[in-house]
Amino acid sequence: MATGIHLRVYTYENRKIHGQLQYEWLLEQARAIGIHGGSAFRAIAGYGRHGQLHEQGFFELAGEQPVLVEFIASPDECNALLDRVRQSGLVLFHATTPIEYGTTTP
Repeated sequence: MATGIHLRVYTYENRKIHGQLQYEWLLEQARAIGIHGGSAFRAIAGYGRHGQLHEQGFFELAGEQPVLVEFIASPDECNALLDRVRQSGLVLFHATTPIEYGTTTP
């Protein structure tokens, strides 16, 4: 078993930075730092600090769904990624949790 950090970063599917979707930018930055894996998940429904509910609908909210981007990495790698986010000027909500992780390899 190894120890590390579970980093979760929240954005919306239509938000961009430098013409690129924020969740794609986050994944690319993490890969460049050396974080071994990351995933982006689109929510069915959610609300943020402003209290506005975003639900998946037929057409009305295309592009407004919350997206969770998460990583499992070392504390140094997570800090490096969050530093890049801050330096970019993005203001994103994030949460970190200390974890133990491993594989099921015998």
